[in-house]
Amino acid sequence: MGITPQEYQQRRQAFMAEIGQGTAILRSAPHAVMHNDVEYNFRQDSDFYYLTGFNEPNAVAVFAPHHPEHQFILFVQPKDLAQEIWVGYRAGVEGAKEKFGADITYSIQELDEKLPEYLKGGDRLFYHLGRDEKFNQTILQHYQRLLATRSKRGTGPTALEDPGQILHQMRMVKSPAELDLMRRATAISAKAHLWALEYARPGLYEYQVQAEIEHLFRLEGAAGFAYPSIVAGGANACILHYVENSAQLQDNELLLIDAGACYDYYNGDITRTFPIGGRFTPDQKTLYEIVLEAQKQAIAAVQPGHSYQSSHAAAVRVITQGLLDLGLLRGDLEELIEGEKYKPFFMHGTGHWLGLDVHDAGIYKIGPEKDAWTNFAAGNIVTVEPGIYISPYIEPAEGQPEIPDHWKGIGIRIEDDVLVTETGHEVLTAAVPKEIKDLEQ
Repeated sequence: MGITPQEYQQRRQAFMAEIGQGTAILRSAPHAVMHNDVEYNFRQDSDFYYLTGFNEPNAVAVFAPHHPEHQFILFVQPKDLAQEIWVGYRAGVEGAKEKFGADITYSIQELDEKLPEYLKGGDRLFYHLGRDEKFNQTILQHYQRLLATRSKRGTGPTALEDPGQILHQMRMVKSPAELDLMRRATAISAKAHLWALEYARPGLYEYQVQAEIEHLFRLEGAAGFAYPSIVAGGANACILHYVENSAQLQDNELLLIDAGACYDYYNGDITRTFPIGGRFTPDQKTLYEIVLEAQKQAIAAVQPGHSYQSSHAAAVRVITQGLLDLGLLRGDLEELIEGEKYKPFFMHGTGHWLGLDVHDAGIYKIGPEKDAWTNFAAGNIVTVEPGIYISPYIEPAEGQPEIPDHWKGIGIRIEDDVLVTETGHEVLTAAVPKEIKDLEQ
């Protein structure tokens, strides 16, 4: 299981076909500092990794399809025994060429000297102006020098473009090998959720459930969590990105768990909400049924050729109607939807692309018009995660009724990972139950 060197090469060829006579520069991710001189585990930039498979910091990849000899160039850290003893082995200049398929490799120290050779023959420069301001300035200086001397040479880039416009379209459609990795990531995620359903009970602390989930991630071969796990009991579930995970679980409350595993750079993302004591209260059950129906309708809308927004629209309609039926909203259904009066209860989108990143690269809107949304295509993976959150501090929308206290403190979200197929969709995370009969004990 994994991405082969041949697939990386195919990706590079497809990318270079799109940039034509341009030159693209991609920078590796930096080391992130946790505190003082302690660093987080290194995680490569996803675009960089997608085209190279190279998992070291302080590297630059250059793609120059117009160059007569070298189309894929890597600048990497040279071998350094002292550094490798302390922080790990490096591929080095020779090793990077042999293992990662570059036409030529150089030491990163040679970047300023060698880079102009690969820029001067291109008609455009593809580079993302990211967070590394020093490196941004390095690239802009090269670009400006080439612009200033272009009239004497007759060649050189005259436009600066973001390579993400090409790369992110490519990343939206998962290859068979990527789907294998996604299936493994979601299977590990599902197994952890199944264990959490069995393990959680009144009296435990949120962090104890979190520990069990993340222990299973690693036990099953994942690199760890795809994002900080959310284990939110009771009213904590009304905080969308709650990560303190420090409260004690109480009987008659719900537990919302939003957690996913990262396997070989690919990510799962599942949310389930269930009663800690084994039975829903009547109010919890009523709201849960609305969210579950909203999710089912939203998943049904995930079809090739359907608008991305159709899934969200389906969820919004079910939730708004449900809130209207309960008296938590009042008015005409269409006007409530148009005026977004549901937003105090359901304030986020219904999903996002999923893959190398949890909020994966991909285009949602294709124009400024209200209905100019991307259509689903086979190979896309999207999360579907509607919710209802009635915070203890909720403020109703203008003109809407006050919220009775007995609803407050209930937060519910249900999330699955859905693959768009040629004929419909496949729920990759269906192994985790969500029907009330399967959640109650």
